[in-house]
Amino acid sequence: MALNLLIVDDSPAIRKILQRVLQQADVPIGGIFEAGDGVQALKVLEMQHISLILTDVNMPNMDGLQLLGRVKADARWKDIPVVLITTEGGQTKVMEALHLGAAGYVRKPFSADQIRDKLRGLY
Repeated sequence: MALNLLIVDDSPAIRKILQRVLQQADVPIGGIFEAGDGVQALKVLEMQHISLILTDVNMPNMDGLQLLGRVKADARWKDIPVVLITTEGGQTKVMEALHLGAAGYVRKPFSADQIRDKLRGLY
């Protein structure tokens, strides 16, 4: 089953790297949509059917934890798995993300194997 993925990161370079890594990880991709922050991500969610969200934590306008909270609070999107991909390594952020309903957490820099392992079972 091909997935429609939403990659949310304020760095266009990181979004492109993630696209390459997802292809290397043999993730079944239908379409890839991008957003530079949580506000843009919500607009994409309004217009596209998304199967999985990969989001950074630290972004302007609406960060990844705020986005996660909004996604999980909305009946239309609450079942979409959200994986946080970030440089944030503190246990507090990890626990907050899991409490909000994150499906997983990957630290930057990441490898194709780490992404594949984290996404296994989510699709």
